[in-house]
Amino acid sequence: MSIKSADIRNIAVIGHSGEGKTSVCEAILFNGKSTDRLGKVTDGNTVTDYDEQEIARKMSISLSLAYTMWEGVKINLLDVPGFYDFEGEENEALRAAGGALIVTSATGSVSVGAEKAIEKCLKNKIPMVLFINGMDKENADYKGTVAALTAKYAGKIAPIQIPLMDGNKMIGYINALTEKAFRFSEEGLKEIPIPDSMKQTLADMQASLTETAAENDEALLDKYFGEGELTKEEIIHGIRKGIYNVNTIPVMAGSALQNRGIINLMGEIVKYMPSAEERKEVLASAVDKDELIGITCEPNAPFAAQVFKTVVDPFVGKLNVMKVFRGSLKSGSTVYNATTGKTERINQIYLLKGKKQEPVSELDAGDIGAVNKLNATNTGDTLCDESAKIKFDPIHFPRPVLWMAIYAEKKGEEDKIFQGLNKLAEEDYTFTVTKNKETGEMLIGGQGETHLDVINKKLKAKFNVSAVLKTPKIAYRETIRKKVEAEGKHKKQSGGHGQYGHCKVRFEPFDGDFEFAEEVVGGSVPKQYIPAVEKGLIECLPHGVLAGYPVTGLRAVLYDGSYHDVDSSEMAFKLAAALAFKEGLKNASPCLLEPIMRLKIAIPENFLGDIMGDMNKRRGRILGIDMMEGLQVVNAEAPQAEIQKYATDLRSMTQGRGKFMAELARYEEVPAPEAEKIIKARAAEQQG
Repeated sequence: MSIKSADIRNIAVIGHSGEGKTSVCEAILFNGKSTDRLGKVTDGNTVTDYDEQEIARKMSISLSLAYTMWEGVKINLLDVPGFYDFEGEENEALRAAGGALIVTSATGSVSVGAEKAIEKCLKNKIPMVLFINGMDKENADYKGTVAALTAKYAGKIAPIQIPLMDGNKMIGYINALTEKAFRFSEEGLKEIPIPDSMKQTLADMQASLTETAAENDEALLDKYFGEGELTKEEIIHGIRKGIYNVNTIPVMAGSALQNRGIINLMGEIVKYMPSAEERKEVLASAVDKDELIGITCEPNAPFAAQVFKTVVDPFVGKLNVMKVFRGSLKSGSTVYNATTGKTERINQIYLLKGKKQEPVSELDAGDIGAVNKLNATNTGDTLCDESAKIKFDPIHFPRPVLWMAIYAEKKGEEDKIFQGLNKLAEEDYTFTVTKNKETGEMLIGGQGETHLDVINKKLKAKFNVSAVLKTPKIAYRETIRKKVEAEGKHKKQSGGHGQYGHCKVRFEPFDGDFEFAEEVVGGSVPKQYIPAVEKGLIECLPHGVLAGYPVTGLRAVLYDGSYHDVDSSEMAFKLAAALAFKEGLKNASPCLLEPIMRLKIAIPENFLGDIMGDMNKRRGRILGIDMMEGLQVVNAEAPQAEIQKYATDLRSMTQGRGKFMAELARYEEVPAPEAEKIIKARAAEQQG
């Protein structure tokens, strides 16, 4: 099945979680006869939500693909999870998509997910169409939703359809561009005369669309000012141009569950959304020269594609999903991976319909498909013709914001967990696996609690290993606040050789981790034993005297001691140094140190007061406030112990609109009441 790029529409279906994106995809696939029944999310039988966790949670957690044919055009659907924790999936989809279908509910307001989706498309210049779903619900408010959208995105919202309502139920619609009215019936759409009561509404909408069309094209604007009107074809041309330039967002409505308004939506996607051929050129770097190249969707040019999604299955192996930006990909060919510098042989190419893989021999420019058994290719990699080496920009993935410690449920399965997590990290670049050297814990970092819970359940499902998630331990440290002198004497006599080591050490606060010096005069500690004293002290550093945390900020000066000609040894001096360490640190006003994190918190202005107040409750300090892309960016510092669940808390405080990043700034003394609690908890942990 070879399809020209002019006949391909690559559409990312995005928006707030629970607004019906998967149901819209299901209805589109059913209408295009790609499926023979209309699946439901609640029944767990949709094409694009096929993972057992998606079925159990009744929500999308991974980007999935499907396609259908409509009016001779192939519509590639990229069904994107709407939940905040899966933002990386949206970034993958938007790299491959030529347009976005934003699904929102008829609630009379703009949902956070719809708002974020629109903002992202505006920023990345991705053409959009808006579908107001749930028009079959009792409290559906189409007018209020359009009004809320229009207020927020002034001059961009262009409703091209008027719903025909019976009470609160949508029973049909008028298409303002074609000037035709339709009623839903059991047999499908039935054309009806435009109701008299709607003629004025239609006239107002057409006047508004005429203005919108004129604003998108200078020639049309001149004509509009000169003659006061445009032809139907000119209006359609102007609207299409506005969509292409992301100046116009057409709005339609319907019910995905009832499959109402979806056929109209499919027709408008085919008619108004840019084809793969029309999409703006994508910039890439020439591998052999330091220059940027514009890649256009040419079928006969050298092959270039980017992998935007990887699926790892322990039975099937790895599947790399890619968008062909130029040329074509053929089974049996060899391509160059410009990211790794290695060549790959293409075995089988597939088109995807949810979990179903349809083998094809070729994938043409503008199309999306998948390849299996590539050895060294991952998400974001560029595959290209070896004679024209280019490299696309990597896909941006958000950094982890929530960390949890992961433990094996059964002793001895730690390696199995680590291997499973590393495999899962190949398909999800928004989570990481690391080992905290100070606490010894294996940590997984992700976008939120749901994300990490999904990862944990995938471990069980795919690799049959059970793990437990716990709040990570804080890597506290210990230090001293005053200068002291201490003495350590190790003396043992038990037949034959004895043991004797004696050292006097001065301990003082130090601006660094640890420093050793010696000021021994007169050979009171022979030169050959001085390294043993240093070694003995270094071996004590991981276990402080307060709660057994590592010691930092310490300078130790060996200034005196004594020895025995026969009984002294390196071991004896090491043990003496350890005694001096314990005695010295107890008397040097020891204290606990905690990691202080530097935060950048980006929020809309109306949440500023709440965020600042909350930061004070977390023993935080506000350092300043900046503006960036219309958001307030709060620069703050707070102890790590107080922000371990901040990702979840910030989300609930800002209705999902806030974002933050944190990095270690330094260590600071823990206030006495907190220190007391930490020392008690540590003692209980060590006894347990």
